[in-house]
Amino acid sequence: MPHTHYTTLISATNLAERLAAAPGSVFVMDCRFDLADPEAGETAYAAGHLPGALYFNLDHDLSGPKTGTNGRHPLPDRAKLVATLAARGLRQGQQVVAYDAQGGMYAARAWWLLRWLGHDAVALLDGGLQAWEATGRPLTQDVTPPTAGDFKAGAPLAVTFDVQAVERNLKTHERVVIDARAADRYRGENETMDPVGGHIPGALNRFYKDNLTADGRFKPAHSLREEFQTLLPGVAPDHVVLQCGSGVTACVNALAMEVAGLHGAALYAGSWSEWSSDSKRPVATGAQP
Repeated sequence: MPHTHYTTLISATNLAERLAAAPGSVFVMDCRFDLADPEAGETAYAAGHLPGALYFNLDHDLSGPKTGTNGRHPLPDRAKLVATLAARGLRQGQQVVAYDAQGGMYAARAWWLLRWLGHDAVALLDGGLQAWEATGRPLTQDVTPPTAGDFKAGAPLAVTFDVQAVERNLKTHERVVIDARAADRYRGENETMDPVGGHIPGALNRFYKDNLTADGRFKPAHSLREEFQTLLPGVAPDHVVLQCGSGVTACVNALAMEVAGLHGAALYAGSWSEWSSDSKRPVATGAQP
């Protein structure tokens, strides 16, 4: 019997059933991370992780090298990321499940990257590690050395937008930019991550955590759809550009839009950390108009 193909979210119960029935059929990515303590995710992984999960580090695996002007978490080189995934055992068409313990912000980046590589069968564990633990299922410290897989990139299923396109959009207003950072950082207050506070002129604010319920799971599709359509009245989803501080939490908005059936939003991966690195680029502050 063929397995269901998960492309957005998978529940802890469904993942557990799948792992029990066919352990090798799922490629599980542990994406836990802490921006303030880059080693914390790997330490947490060693202490206990989902069965069969491999650890992927935001800085080393899910981002490319920083130049000082391309943002804090630039996109990795596509070919290098494909090679990393294949070396760690990913097979063509295999179901990927990514999780973290931080409300999905790092796992959503992995989800987005797999789509960018043309891989459709990728889902985020809804509710993260906490949802898995809430089902009473154990974590393991076992690490199985991977055997290489045959993963190859296909045509991207995710759209990117670069800084020049965002600059042009300031004049054309063809796209609506949505900033996923907390409202205070959007307004230009309490900026601790980047040297300049504020937002891209014209950007609207949708804090990535607004996609989640109190228990860290995604809101139902109809609620997400209603909320995005309220924020974007009459705007087609493929005219939306998503950004945040460094192209990580914006992926939570990207996933929420997919769950809502609003397809085709682009990611501006450089985000505020790239935008604000050039003092010639305009900066807006204050509340959303």
